[in-house]
Amino acid sequence: MYMDIAINYLAVVVAAAGAYAVGAIWYSPIGFGKQWMQMTHLDKDHMHKMPLTAQQAMILGALFTLLLSYVFAHFIVIAGVASVPAALTLGFWVWLGFGVTTLAHGWLWEGKSLKLFMFNAAHLLVAFEVMALVFGLWG
Repeated sequence: MYMDIAINYLAVVVAAAGAYAVGAIWYSPIGFGKQWMQMTHLDKDHMHKMPLTAQQAMILGALFTLLLSYVFAHFIVIAGVASVPAALTLGFWVWLGFGVTTLAHGWLWEGKSLKLFMFNAAHLLVAFEVMALVFGLWG
């Protein structure tokens, strides 16, 4: 079955920018960057040895956030969400059903700590709710 879905692309970009800003602050030195580096056992020397430069990682991160926002916009339209409370509710369920379950694999199979899993999941919840807020206000 084909469904014609009208996406508000400006809302997608604004929602992505908001979610990206949350991550930029969350993982920065003014946010929780120091705690994140401790949980991941990273230091500045190790960060310089990563396969991507910081600029490359930020660009790719922004593109992935834009894709996430675009897909979330489809969920908003398909669910018929047209208010902030409904958008925030959908954001929670999308986070729980897709975000948490995906992030859990790092804890279950990669030996990452439960604390790091919860830290990343909390960031993702805030990012999803920021996107949901934008879509709900735009709706």
